Amino acid sequence: QVQVQESGGGLVQSGASLRLSCTASGSTSDSYHVGWFRQAPGKEREFVAVLSRTSHTYYADSVKGRFAISRGNVKSTVYLQMDTLKPEDSAVYYCATSRAVLSSIRDSKMYFAWGQGTQVTVSS
Repeated sequence: QVQVQESGGGLVQSGASLRLSCTASGSTSDSYHVGWFRQAPGKEREFVAVLSRTSHTYYADSVKGRFAISRGNVKSTVYLQMDTLKPEDSAVYYCATSRAVLSSIRDSKMYFAWGQGTQVTVSS
């Protein structure tokens, strides 16, 4: 049974960087896709980025060019490097795992083993 845990959130100013970590237990991260989603108060959970099990990366348009997802040297860890943060990036960030087909890789309903989330707050 895969379990994931996020870390690395915090309060930063606009333009700053943060790196979030997603650590999985129960399996190595290259046996499934690892996605990052976020949810701001009063809004739906939205897709941010995903690292497929074949190491392809996909991003939401809103973060493309600013965020980068990567696998750590320890295969159970996936990072989300967030640069040039904006106030609208403020949200609880979640990582989760999936074995969905690539056409569904941005759909949160196709993910299992969600973490508890880590808060990211960007002040203006």
